[in-house]
Amino acid sequence: MTDGRSWQGNWKARLYARVRERGFDSLTSFAESRPAVSLNALAEELGKDDVSGVQVMSGLLAEAEQRRQVTRFVRDVLVRELSATLPNGWPVVMDDEGRFQVAKALGCWSADTPDTHKERVRQARAALRAIPPPAGWRPLGPDDELLRTLLPDDEA
Repeated sequence: MTDGRSWQGNWKARLYARVRERGFDSLTSFAESRPAVSLNALAEELGKDDVSGVQVMSGLLAEAEQRRQVTRFVRDVLVRELSATLPNGWPVVMDDEGRFQVAKALGCWSADTPDTHKERVRQARAALRAIPPPAGWRPLGPDDELLRTLLPDDEA
C-alpha cells in the first residue's frame, strides 16, 4: 500500500517508464505476461512505494478503450479479483465464508467496472449466482471459455 507518493509528480509517465524498463511496449502487454495477478501486485512490481493498483487499472482501461477491447479488460479484472479473493478457485462448499468471498470478489469487480459495462456485469453476476461454475473453477485469463460466454466481445 502506498502512502500518497504514487500520486506525486507525473505518475502516468512514471508508470509507463517502469513498464518500458521491464521490456514491455504497453501496460497491457506487461499485465498479460502476469495473468491472474492482482492489480495491487502488478503495481508493487512496478514500484512498491510509488505506483498504485488504481493507477495500473486506469492505465489498462485507457489502453483497452484505445484498442476497443473494454469487454476483455472487464473479464481480465474479474480474473484478477477472483485470483486474489478465491486463490483455490470457486468454493467447493457455498457456506457463509464461501458466499462472503464470492460476494467480495464480485463486488470489487462491479466497483471497478466502467459505466459502459455495468449492466452486462450485473447480468454476468446474476448468471454466476444462478448457475455457479464448477467447484475449483479458477480462470487463468480473460479468454477463459466461461468468461467469454458470460461477457462475449462486442467491440468492433
